[in-house]
Amino acid sequence: MTSVDQPIDLAQPKVAQRRRLPRPSLRGNWWRHLVAIAAVAVALGPLAYVVSAAFNADSSLSGASLIPRSVTLQNFRDIFHDPDPEHDTRYLAWYANSYVIAAVAAMLNVFLGALAAYAFSRFRFRGRRFGMLALLLIQMFPAFLALVAIYILLLRTGAVFSTLGLNSRPALILVFLGGALGVNAWLMKGFFDTIPAELDESARVDGATPAQIFWGVILPLAAPVLAVVGIITFVFLLNEFIITSAVLQTADKFTLPVGLRTFINGQYAKLWGPFAAGAVLAAVPVAILVMAFQRFFVGGLTAGAVKG
Repeated sequence: MTSVDQPIDLAQPKVAQRRRLPRPSLRGNWWRHLVAIAAVAVALGPLAYVVSAAFNADSSLSGASLIPRSVTLQNFRDIFHDPDPEHDTRYLAWYANSYVIAAVAAMLNVFLGALAAYAFSRFRFRGRRFGMLALLLIQMFPAFLALVAIYILLLRTGAVFSTLGLNSRPALILVFLGGALGVNAWLMKGFFDTIPAELDESARVDGATPAQIFWGVILPLAAPVLAVVGIITFVFLLNEFIITSAVLQTADKFTLPVGLRTFINGQYAKLWGPFAAGAVLAAVPVAILVMAFQRFFVGGLTAGAVKG
């Protein structure tokens, strides 16, 4: 008789006992939670105060509080129906001016920055390193240091071309084009360096020109960093006040930061409620935009940190 081997039960594989990782002890990490809570409070505190003031019936600064005593929507009606009948719809004009100027300037900034980044990343020419360092050095100085020069330049340019002079929205867009160009070029250049150069060579073998490589190969792969740079530039230009207040001089051409200041300046010194309501309405589209493109932020900001 031959011995029959015992059948192996394959239906019940061996289950390795896994050791559960111990949960981090709160005793040793309490300070991290404390720092995180403090950071959240610092970030959300002013936002909560502004939202509360927007719904507070008392529009004076002394009556504002974190929790409104009485909730009302009158502040939102006041920004569209100002006490001055000549400016009933000026908030809508400020709203349109802000978003149109910021969107156009952001798109042009991204386009020019991408051109500069592509040249610095892929081409080798004399003065390349000096040009990159010069762009970085210029960004070390605040933009408002050039306010006097910008004002005089636009004043004299307006005498020849009125559309590019003071109180002109196209002139303000041109001023914004040089604001963050250096930082954008550096950020996009680091991302372009992570795109393999073999793709350029393959496209060149197929007969593609440098322009075709830029539009058909580089830009589609660089979509994350383009989205990040565009959103950051857009938000920055939407909040810009100093240069905008010097260039735009009439109420119908004001942007939101300059226009909303009239609610807390001069004859509107007590209208903090409408001011807060206008700020809340202005922030809603930006919050939606950032949430819609948040998946691009991590890849766009970190992929160019090191050369892959």
